[in-house]
Amino acid sequence: MFVPLNPLLHSELRLAIMSLLISAEEADFMDMMEQTKATPGNLSVQIEKLRKVGYLEVSKSFKAKRPRTTCKITQKGIDAFEEYVKALKSYL
Repeated sequence: MFVPLNPLLHSELRLAIMSLLISAEEADFMDMMEQTKATPGNLSVQIEKLRKVGYLEVSKSFKAKRPRTTCKITQKGIDAFEEYVKALKSYL
């Protein structure tokens, strides 16, 4: 029997965000936008969805007088990602 896939992580962009952060642990918004080819609005909406469930921590700061948003994966996010991958493997 197949294990249900986490619908929050099953979105292509949210999965891409989590995949980037699982290996890098932390990334800034501009880097994630470049890596995922997402628009700023779409990326920020998906980051907020992941933050609300506790998968990401988001911090805002300034670098050279420019705003900087950084995302970091939480332990809850790591666990959810690992469970998602395990569930996906059950389909193969």
